[in-house]
Amino acid sequence: MNELFIDLYDIPRMTEAKIKNLLKTFKTPAGIFQASKNDLLDVKGIDEEIANLIKNYRRSKETEEKHKRLRMLNGKVVSFLDDNYPSNLKHIAHAPPVLFIRGTIKEEDSKAIAIVGTRKPTSYGRMVAEKFAYELAKLGITIVSGLARGIDTHAHLGALKASGRTIAVLGCGIDVYYPPENKKYYEDISNNGAVISEFNLGTAPLAINFPRRNRIISGLVLGVLAVEAPANSGVLNTVNWALDQGKEVFAVPGAIDKNTSGGTNQLIKDGAKPVTCVEDICDELKIAYDKEIKKDIPLSELEKQIIDVLSGEPLYPDQIAEAIKVQITVLLPQLLSLEIKGLIKQLPGNKYTKTF
Repeated sequence: MNELFIDLYDIPRMTEAKIKNLLKTFKTPAGIFQASKNDLLDVKGIDEEIANLIKNYRRSKETEEKHKRLRMLNGKVVSFLDDNYPSNLKHIAHAPPVLFIRGTIKEEDSKAIAIVGTRKPTSYGRMVAEKFAYELAKLGITIVSGLARGIDTHAHLGALKASGRTIAVLGCGIDVYYPPENKKYYEDISNNGAVISEFNLGTAPLAINFPRRNRIISGLVLGVLAVEAPANSGVLNTVNWALDQGKEVFAVPGAIDKNTSGGTNQLIKDGAKPVTCVEDICDELKIAYDKEIKKDIPLSELEKQIIDVLSGEPLYPDQIAEAIKVQITVLLPQLLSLEIKGLIKQLPGNKYTKTF
């Protein structure tokens, strides 16, 4: 029973490295608890104290509560030896020996892109994150992010709006809602992908956990897209993990006078591939891209009128508003919606055009 990993992690001085070494020898958590003391002592990193703690282990009330919470969440636990452990993650250095999962990870999730960025994005950053996530998800690409405030949240939302798959990698236990305002998204994400963590249930969102979890975000994917990030952002930590793992790194160009774009613009100067549309990512990763897919996106009558008007030359918002006889205040939210859906784009000078 893989749920016994909860017990293993609750043993004092137990670490991921020790659990990985124990698994290589005994294959399952039950096998570890059933092993003789002498066999345990033969495992690298297992000393007399830890061997005795394993052999004399008795489940506490606190640990029993963790088991109850896992069942309530319909969660599961997988090890790197299991067939359903994510294939992309299995082959990276420092892969976590165990994942706690709320939801389901499928083989199709091996075709995945991470979308990451600042916790304090501009409206431009929020729009871009949702737009890229939406279009990629429509192509059957799983969106991976960290469910943090800002860009991460909008990446997950873009995938959900496209009825696509998305995976949230936490820096805390899967039973801990952080940030609290994102609790409402846990259910939707787990129903359309998974909420996962390498940390045992009940683990608090400590600052030291997030750089560690970033290697999982990059490890799950084919490439990492940095949308908006200031210099010295934690996003750069994810990018460094991606580079170490041989993954592709993409960045969205931003305004040179905005602090929120300092990190992403520097990534481009350092060699990250600049992207302005989903086609840029698909071309680099050799993913087939069918522009016809955009024509299947449901539109309101007003959105259809806007698309029709933009079938010719690029237009300013006031020209569009005049053509379809609506107030500019009514038009602007519709333009943003169509941008998020990837059907139109804003050109330099505040003109709009179709993308297909």
